[in-house]
Amino acid sequence: MYGRKVKLRFFFILSILLILVLSVFLILKSLEENVIYFQSPSEIKSLPEILKKKIRVGGMVKDNSVTLKAKELKFVITDFKNEINVIYSGAIPNLFEEGKGVVAEGFLKDKNFFLATKILAKHDENYMPPEVKAAIEEK
Repeated sequence: MYGRKVKLRFFFILSILLILVLSVFLILKSLEENVIYFQSPSEIKSLPEILKKKIRVGGMVKDNSVTLKAKELKFVITDFKNEINVIYSGAIPNLFEEGKGVVAEGFLKDKNFFLATKILAKHDENYMPPEVKAAIEEK
């Protein structure tokens, strides 16, 4: 029916397409495993159940909420609607202070308590997460 050249060309193109599809699938699968979702305190309060995977919680550090005892930092993240208590042990970024924006990465213990493994405050002091900025503008 078809000549040998046509069959070879067909299998060559088919194998390239299969390799391409498999490559895209593997790339997307690996990215999916490494994605850490950003949540605000209000979004955490509205969750139907506690997430068991690592997440990021962002907002503003509530004024007069930071306490540092031994090597443990305790503070409250707020989006001016809801708050979440955070406990962190580790190096504190230079830009971390009360009234400034912060993103904490870690695990939820319950809807009011967050155990942080990393504090991300590597932005300038004018940065504000979009959700927090919208909440401030509403007030």
